[in-house]
Amino acid sequence: MPHILIVEDEAAIADTLIYALQGEGFTTTWLNLGGAAVEHQRATPADLLILDIGLPDISGFEVCKQLRRFTEVPVMFLSARDGEIDRVVGLEIGADDYVVKPFSPREVAARVRAILKRVVAPAPSPVSSERFLVDHERVQISYRNHPLSLTRHEFRLLACLLEQPERVFSREQLLDALGVAADAGYERNIDSHIKSLRAKLRAVAADAEPIQTHRGLGYSYSSGNS
Repeated sequence: MPHILIVEDEAAIADTLIYALQGEGFTTTWLNLGGAAVEHQRATPADLLILDIGLPDISGFEVCKQLRRFTEVPVMFLSARDGEIDRVVGLEIGADDYVVKPFSPREVAARVRAILKRVVAPAPSPVSSERFLVDHERVQISYRNHPLSLTRHEFRLLACLLEQPERVFSREQLLDALGVAADAGYERNIDSHIKSLRAKLRAVAADAEPIQTHRGLGYSYSSGNS
């Protein structure tokens, strides 16, 4: 049974989440400080964190950064701030979703279930695509026999492109590969991840351009340019 760690300093909001999640069959733990959440995850790992950004001790963004140093546990941010920059920052530091207050508890529970379903899906066997080797079990991609140092989001994006060479993926489709709802406002942030991926690929082969831009449409993997 998946266990959810709720990190929220407002008791009323925490109680609402606990009620909704337990009603869906999840077990829960509630903490109101970010530092305590990091230590709790080290000692007793939860399956997913629901993390408020505005915590009394340290921000939820900082909590997520600290978590990413030792775990890939899924993180869902809660925030009263609905600006695009906050959503972009959340995705860049490794969040899986971003929910704006006030929210529907049932929707949060549904999003939690969807994230966990993606996380526990059976991993495909290692596959090769021209000069790339994708190992889903080890979350590793090698390019021209060089293992790439990729973030979780970069791995998912590149693996998605490699699975279907020459297919043009829209930003919305690539967001789906990340496990982020297209309505979360992250579409343009895909561009920054693609830019980072290209830099890492050029560090291996400066003359190649395997990721192609299709203006106004999206991106594709071109095996002829790898």
